[in-house]
Amino acid sequence: MPCIGITGGIATGKSAVAALFEKFGAIVFSADDAARATMAAGSPTLQKIRETFGEEYLRSDGTLDRAKMGACIFASPEARKKLETITHPPILRLLNAQIAAVRADFPSRTVIAVEVPLLFETHLEGWFDKVVVVAASEATQIQRLQTRNNLTPEEAQRRIRAQMPLQEKIERADFVLWNDGDAASLERQVQDLFEALKPLST
Repeated sequence: MPCIGITGGIATGKSAVAALFEKFGAIVFSADDAARATMAAGSPTLQKIRETFGEEYLRSDGTLDRAKMGACIFASPEARKKLETITHPPILRLLNAQIAAVRADFPSRTVIAVEVPLLFETHLEGWFDKVVVVAASEATQIQRLQTRNNLTPEEAQRRIRAQMPLQEKIERADFVLWNDGDAASLERQVQDLFEALKPLST
């Protein structure tokens, strides 16, 4: 049963690739979903975030203000490190438990795909049989960040620069999916890769 890690740069289309893997039959998990679960209102993790960063990073309903926190950590490497120290352990525990449960319940003929934006940064290569990097040109990343997050080009570029260089991730990948084209092009790439991975499930 292959377990595939999906990673890449910001706004390259990692979630789109994960959704396509699920469409073709993989069981998919996401570090972002695990983060939302572990940082739910009233959770111990969110309480630590409130104590570390202050009440202003929580919404009136007690949930995390993700946009405000994102602006904070992309502007300050120190703040980002503090947040990661709080959030990474519970997120990784949940992902590990989810993968283990699938392996126990479906011991064969299953592809597991896990979307982990900080896969290389958190040294998780050993979790996975293969690592897929989703890539796009910087111009495409900036355009998507402007549209998705309502950022200026300068703000988008700062967020890109705050992460591990995409080229380094590409060099460390087993497979690279380029997502500068249309949705149909990406779907064809994912389908071809999924078909190539299926024999590892037998």
